[in-house]
Amino acid sequence: MTNNLTLGIETSCDETAAAVVADDNTVLSSVVSSQVDLHARYGGVVPEVASRAHVTLVAPVVAQALVEAGVEPKDIDLVAATRGPGLVGSLLVGVSAAKALSLVWDKPFKGVNHLEAHLYSCFLEEPELELPLVVLLVSGGHTILVSMEEHLQYLILGETLDDAVGEAYDKVARYLGLGYPGGPAIDQLAVHGQNSIKFPRPMINEGYDFSFSGLKTSVINYVRQHPEARTEDIAASFQEAAVEVLATKTKRAAIQINAKGVCIGGGVAANSRLREAIFDICLEEDLHPFVPSRAYCTDNAAMVAAIGWRRFRQDGPDPLDLGADPNLRLPCLSLMP
Repeated sequence: MTNNLTLGIETSCDETAAAVVADDNTVLSSVVSSQVDLHARYGGVVPEVASRAHVTLVAPVVAQALVEAGVEPKDIDLVAATRGPGLVGSLLVGVSAAKALSLVWDKPFKGVNHLEAHLYSCFLEEPELELPLVVLLVSGGHTILVSMEEHLQYLILGETLDDAVGEAYDKVARYLGLGYPGGPAIDQLAVHGQNSIKFPRPMINEGYDFSFSGLKTSVINYVRQHPEARTEDIAASFQEAAVEVLATKTKRAAIQINAKGVCIGGGVAANSRLREAIFDICLEEDLHPFVPSRAYCTDNAAMVAAIGWRRFRQDGPDPLDLGADPNLRLPCLSLMP
């Protein structure tokens, strides 16, 4: 049996996931049970509904991950679970399940930072990525630009001052009547539209922080003033503005730190236009681009298990009284002035 097997559990939002990973990049199984259909009727994630669904799903998802990996509890060397950031009720389900399994199986437990897990999702598919890297973490709750010069050591270059880019996508989509989740809906619709509306590019030439609230408001105001505008053109123009800001700042950061490559992570990393823009800037600057497969962009437990083993190897196990932290920050050396 392969050594160093980690069972990862992810329940930070509306995906119940479990995975078994050998060492820190060999995925033996990755099971995700999505709640998208459950929340679609409400137009977004309802925290209480999400946590109750996790309670029902976490045990069968873990069991399926073990079966698909062909392992038994005695083979597992570490149990890891996302402890934050995220919805506190959802996080508590995963953390509690992981600690219970740790206790029953007599295996060490590791609490994982969800943002750090997304950051390391790139290494699941390309473990030999050369440092330093610039990593753009983009999701419904976060937009963070990170410099990674050594493993497990990060410098936050910039982050959102208001709405995360994924949140802006969801709010614009809701206003346009496109339903939930908004990101994929806008991405698909934009393909059939034209970038014909000049929406603002907030803070595009101002440091590395982001702001998407004004862009969202600009789209809403435009639709109110131009009800005849094609929804496809609005979607394409909004997406182009958001992606241009993200790509421009990422490119500038990569040049400044002399990065060897650029990676993206998080749910918005599945966006087709952003993926294309990252490849474009890397081609321009002779950088190595890496974008995870879409299965590793969205919340999954393989990334949790992978970073769990890395952190366990460096810092050791966590105590079983470790709690969930919905506001957990990315562990970093400092914020860039």
